[in-house]
Amino acid sequence: MTRTTPTPSGVLAANRVLPIVAGVAALLILLPVVALALRAPWRDAAGLLTSPGVLDAAKLSLIVSTGAAVLSLLIGFPVAWTLARVEFPGRSVLRTVVLMPMVLPPIVGGVALLAAFGRNGLLGGVLASVGISLPFTTAGAVVAVTFVSCPFMILSLESGLNGLDRRFERAAETLGAGGWTVIRRIVLPALAPALRAGIALTWARALGEFGATVAFAGSHPHQTRTLPLAIYDALSTDLDAAVMLGLLLVAISLAVLLVLGGRMLTR
Repeated sequence: MTRTTPTPSGVLAANRVLPIVAGVAALLILLPVVALALRAPWRDAAGLLTSPGVLDAAKLSLIVSTGAAVLSLLIGFPVAWTLARVEFPGRSVLRTVVLMPMVLPPIVGGVALLAAFGRNGLLGGVLASVGISLPFTTAGAVVAVTFVSCPFMILSLESGLNGLDRRFERAAETLGAGGWTVIRRIVLPALAPALRAGIALTWARALGEFGATVAFAGSHPHQTRTLPLAIYDALSTDLDAAVMLGLLLVAISLAVLLVLGGRMLTR
């Protein structure tokens, strides 16, 4: 007969107490969303959500968030690969720099972007000389949300790269595969869960960005007024519209996390 090792009493106590704490935490997170749903003017929901201003803001949010996710992927993969696979002095400094926007107040990030890319910024004159103007444009909104959301892509991809079994890559190299072939045929397929998670987190973070966008791109209809900015504008004029827009943003964010995040986000 196989003897079962008894579970220590301390672990048993933790198994009873910690789930209660987890339940309370979940309620604290869920409560504001439930309150928002209860406050919503559901009878007027169709009219509020199909108004031209809301549809325009929603469309612009999708464009800006998708642009930021694509740009973050293009930037984030080389950075994550460098952090995970390349040994060099100052690697910790590079990691600190690229992750800094996660802890930087978004409004400060927007002001910093103005100082760098504004008309009188460090690179503003250079960009203007080739006909590029970023502040208060849709492209500027994409740059602003990329600045604050790209670290999520980098963290996801670096973690995924660190968790890969390198033996498959070495085997492919032994068989004569080049570096780019190994990345394309071995690394990227194995990295798919981390890619999905990175895209989901980056997209959702970009969708909800407010501070950097309003500071660097402003709140101009048809150009930079995304859903978060439309909610802020509606708070002072139409609370019902602000509530419905908030619920719309919640619904879109949850859908993105469920669809793109896949099993990696639900484990």
